[in-house]
Amino acid sequence: MRLTLRVLSALLRYPDVAVQQAAPELAGALASDGLLSAEQRARLQPLLDDLASTDLLDLQERYVGLFDRGRALSLHLFEHVHGESRDRGQAMVDLRDRYEAQGLEIAAKELPDYLPLMLEYLSVLPAAQAADELAQPGVILSALAERLEEKGTPYAAPMRILADLAGAGGEAFEIAPADDPDDLAALDAAWAEEQIRFDAPAAPSTGECPQVAAMVDRMLIPEPVRSSIHG
Repeated sequence: MRLTLRVLSALLRYPDVAVQQAAPELAGALASDGLLSAEQRARLQPLLDDLASTDLLDLQERYVGLFDRGRALSLHLFEHVHGESRDRGQAMVDLRDRYEAQGLEIAAKELPDYLPLMLEYLSVLPAAQAADELAQPGVILSALAERLEEKGTPYAAPMRILADLAGAGGEAFEIAPADDPDDLAALDAAWAEEQIRFDAPAAPSTGECPQVAAMVDRMLIPEPVRSSIHG
C-alpha cells in the first residue's frame, strides 16, 4: 500500500520535472506493489502518458486551472469540512503535529490538508492504520472524483481510485452543479451536523517499509511539495 499511496500522491500534486521524468516507470511500480487491479492501473495510463509527453508549462497551467481556481475541486480537504472557520486552523495544527510525529517535515508555507501531502503521510503508516485514516475523508474523495469525471479530465482516475480505496467508491453524494464549480453549498450542508474527523491518534510505526527502486523512490518524494498552493 505504501508505494501505491506515494504514486497517487505524485500524480495528484503540482506537476514538476521529477514526476514528469518518472511517469514512464510509475505503472511498473504500481504493478509491483500489487494493491490495484489491472483495470485500475489501466485507468491511470492516460494521465501517466499525459505527464510524460506534454510540455511541463502546459501541464502546470492546466493543473492550476483545474484545482486552484475556486473551491469546488480544491485538493485542500479541510476547505470542504471547515471552510475558512477557526476550526480549520486548529485542525491544520493537529494534522501537522501528526505528520511531524511520523518524521515528515513540512515547509512553512505548505498546508497540511493538501491531499498529496496527506497521502505521503499515510504512506509511512502501517497498512491497517493508513486504510483507516484514508477512509475518514472518503466521502470528499468520492465527491471530488465525481466532479473530475464530469470534466473528463485524466485526473479523475487517481481520485476515483483513492475513493475506492477509502471504501467510498459507490457512496451517493450530492455535489455542486457542474456549471457552478465554486458552489460548495451541497457539500457544506452534508457536513453541517457531523463533520469528518481527521484527529484519530497516530499509532507508533511498526517499521514495515517495503523497499522500492531507488530511482522511483527519489521521484516520489519532492522537496518541497509546493509553496504556492492557495489556502
